[in-house]
Amino acid sequence: MTTPIIDPTEITLKTIKQVLAGPVEINLPKTAWQAIERSRATIENALSADVLAYGINTGFGKLAKTRVNDNQLSALQHNLVRSHAAGVGSPLMPEIVRLVLCLKLSSLAHGYSGVRPQLIERLIAMVANDMLPVIPEKGSVGASGDLAPLAHLALPLIGEGQVYFRGANIPADQALNAINLDPLRLEAKEGLALLNGTQVSTALALHGLLQAERNLANAIVIGAVSVDAALGSYVPFDERIHRVRSHPGQQKVAAIFRGLLDDSEINRSHALCDRVQDPYSLRCQPQVLGACLDQLGSASTVFLREAGAVSDNPLIMPDTGEILSGGNFHAEPVALTADSVALAIAEIGALSERRIAMLIDSSISELPPFLVDDAGLNSGFMVAHVTAASLASENKSLAHPASVDSLPTSANQEDHVSMATFAARRLGDMNRNTESILAIEYLAAVQGIEFRRPLQSTPLIEEAITILRQDVPNWSTDRVFSPDIEKSVRLLAEGKLANLVPSLLVEIGD
Repeated sequence: MTTPIIDPTEITLKTIKQVLAGPVEINLPKTAWQAIERSRATIENALSADVLAYGINTGFGKLAKTRVNDNQLSALQHNLVRSHAAGVGSPLMPEIVRLVLCLKLSSLAHGYSGVRPQLIERLIAMVANDMLPVIPEKGSVGASGDLAPLAHLALPLIGEGQVYFRGANIPADQALNAINLDPLRLEAKEGLALLNGTQVSTALALHGLLQAERNLANAIVIGAVSVDAALGSYVPFDERIHRVRSHPGQQKVAAIFRGLLDDSEINRSHALCDRVQDPYSLRCQPQVLGACLDQLGSASTVFLREAGAVSDNPLIMPDTGEILSGGNFHAEPVALTADSVALAIAEIGALSERRIAMLIDSSISELPPFLVDDAGLNSGFMVAHVTAASLASENKSLAHPASVDSLPTSANQEDHVSMATFAARRLGDMNRNTESILAIEYLAAVQGIEFRRPLQSTPLIEEAITILRQDVPNWSTDRVFSPDIEKSVRLLAEGKLANLVPSLLVEIGD
């Protein structure tokens, strides 16, 4: 079993991928345990001194001015978790919940939240046993953190709610009993520390980012196949063109294209043709996809920064004994950045749809109409392109910024919110749409290459063709199309094409 050690100050893309990939174990360094103990001692000292502190011995939100008696502090935290578990919709995927758990652990381990070590130990046990709370996907506005979904995350700690455990969706108390644990009694501040935070938004955003990276890698490979299928020029990928425009993403993508488009009989066959310039969907791929890569790289920095951040409120300052109320739970950085990732995902799909349209148009591609013999009797890729167009259009609507759509909540106490959770969650739908568009282009581009036989493309493009043809035969006559698209989607999701190109996102500092 993979055992990543989560250091509260260092969360990497590698760690995120490990957590998303399957069950893990978490070990916190000794310094984290020391910080947790000091933070909890600050809470206990404040209670002993009868200090009034938000969410510790007061109500929440608009009820912050209501003082709660010392003998009701545990009930206050339990009531908070239960009342805020108000999510609706389909459950989040278990791998995303696993990441949420790990990010919550990381945030609490900084030692600014005031929870007891026992709570941290219980969260670690849940991760180690892959006991994953069932969290409805809808109900958060991204400030004051992801309250509703994180309340569902917290329910199993007190023996309530549902969990994914050993392949089943079962009551949390049954899962606790199976691993010989009793429900935990939350003490002062602990319910609030569990609920305040941006961990759900951030986990969804990171998951969407990694899906987008794979889609971008697939788009580069498939785009290269389309270049040869359409008898496109290799000149637009010349290093000298990109050297004079110093966008790193553009330069990196152009270099990858040069590696893919190396030593092609198809390209040599039309080297002396009279075509001066190709359509933008072929010629401008480094500029468009490079800009998308730059957006994803910037987003990676923001999301990883947030993954390792403390987004609780109030914050406990052990060095001074202060309890500070602020707004680190506001997920605006995640929301704005997820909006930018959405734009990149939409553009990757939009450019792919345009290449499909070009390939099926015989007046541009010089291929048989709709990429099929006996066009007229056969319709070929006609409606597969319509499907791609519908998905590209849907992505344009989904790319509308979520971060500009604030609505006040909690009787106007929480009067500006980020909508980060939706901003991040819709990335999943958009990535699936783009993946399907790319899957259709993959089918079309390979079909186009095969109309150029007996000429061969480059070694890497021929490898991409072989990967597809092992599962999907040539389109010689009309057949039901959806199964072919599904097989192509599966190949892209497995990363077989993406593995043909270098990793696109690099760790901070690399």
